[in-house]
Amino acid sequence: MAGHFEATPGGGASVALDEVEIAILRSLAVQLLELIGPGDEPAEGDDPLAALFAEGPSEPPSDPALARLFPEAYGDEDKQLREASAEFRRFTENDLRTRKREDAVAVVRSLDALAPVPDGGAVLSLAAEECHHWLGTLNDLRLTIGTRLEVSDEDEGQDGSLYRLPDSDPRKPMVMAYLWLGALQETLIETLMPD
Repeated sequence: MAGHFEATPGGGASVALDEVEIAILRSLAVQLLELIGPGDEPAEGDDPLAALFAEGPSEPPSDPALARLFPEAYGDEDKQLREASAEFRRFTENDLRTRKREDAVAVVRSLDALAPVPDGGAVLSLAAEECHHWLGTLNDLRLTIGTRLEVSDEDEGQDGSLYRLPDSDPRKPMVMAYLWLGALQETLIETLMPD
């Protein structure tokens, strides 16, 4: 099980993680939460139905990583598509931010709840619902890191430049995290696929 998720009964998955991997995953999830930002909690006495109809931003985020997490719905080729994207964003981005935040919080909580094993590290066992939170966060982390690294489709292929970075390259640790997260994501998806 070391290094990849395996299916467990009931639609869940498990993976053995060492202490460093746990710390890296937790740190990245917390950084993702900081990037996404806090949610707007309704004040006491606020109408709960009003929160359902709250409007979000109509402009895309200026941070490229956030723009990748919250992309334009219809592109920006012409004025009509830009207006449609703005309208779509206004009514969907708050919910999308909330879901991404909930996913990352679930990841942090599941890591915090791990019981260490004698040789260090722990086995992370996820129920089916937790797997979906993890998939969302692993995807968001890869999108964020990939944007920061300016990863292109050519970089990701087996012959791509990500695999050939010299150890002296300052991007190397983040590239290694990016590739590792991709392997975790891939094996978690495989555990959820029907036989």
